Amino acid sequence: MSEDLQGLLEKINRDGVEKARAQADAILAEAKEKAAAIVKAANEEAAKAKADAQKAAADYASRAADTVRQAARDTVISVKDAVSALLEKILAKDVEAALADPAAVAALAAETVKGFAAKGEIAAPAALAKTLAAQLAAEKNFTVVTDETLGAGFTVKLDGGRVEHAFTSEVIASELAKRLRPDLAELLK
Repeated sequence: MSEDLQGLLEKINRDGVEKARAQADAILAEAKEKAAAIVKAANEEAAKAKADAQKAAADYASRAADTVRQAARDTVISVKDAVSALLEKILAKDVEAALADPAAVAALAAETVKGFAAKGEIAAPAALAKTLAAQLAAEKNFTVVTDETLGAGFTVKLDGGRVEHAFTSEVIASELAKRLRPDLAELLK
């Protein structure tokens, strides 16, 4: 009986060890499976984070390039505006200097009103009005009046004042600047 008992104990022991090994193998397999799932999830999250970072970097680089282009465009516009303003200032100064000569302005006014058949009025500052009146004495359709609000130059009013042509330093300089701007813009390209 002792042999039977001994055999029974060995069988119980073997069954227990095998059962324990099977459970250990199952636990180990489950742990490996969970570890593989965790590693896979971590790799996927890392790949997503990397893709997001690359996209954010590309977006930032694109915005930076757009900002640089905008700044360059703004700089060119600022330079164009500054050069245009300087050009207009120089033109205004030169035109005002040219309009300071009463004889030259009177000749310009006489040439201006030569073709008009309608009655009209020429307004000019006092210093110029005297010279204009003398120059235009032969023009019976036009009267010369004094207008101290005009800096340099004159205005011609026709049709009872409904039509007015200004030949002041500001208007002439502005028109010259308009005509020169396309050429200036081409030079600044």
